[in-house]
Amino acid sequence: QLQLVESGGGLVQPGGSLRLSCAASGFTFDYYAIGWFRQAPGKEREGVSCISSSYRSTDYADSVKGRYTISRDNAKNTVYLQMNSLKPEDTAVYYCAASPRSLGSLRASQYTYWGQGTQVTVSS
Repeated sequence: QLQLVESGGGLVQPGGSLRLSCAASGFTFDYYAIGWFRQAPGKEREGVSCISSSYRSTDYADSVKGRYTISRDNAKNTVYLQMNSLKPEDTAVYYCAASPRSLGSLRASQYTYWGQGTQVTVSS
């Protein structure tokens, strides 16, 4: 059974850090690009970051460049999103998604499989 499970969310103060994990099972993880998306209340889902199946290519939304870092460990079937210098506007449910294409994208339409999401709240 194909599954993506996010973890690592929580409540953090502005300026703090969190690391999200996306653990995959049930498919050949190495062949899939992985993306991170987020959705805040009343807003559309937004592409945050993505990484190609081969590790070589990454992309970030302008709003998180220089603060977020995506990485993957194919041996562990896991993708990580390190989030630093968090701001209140980063508050959202964060989702990971898998695309059968080798190159990632920040467009949600490319992704076939989705996790259930993990809540990130940035507040003092």
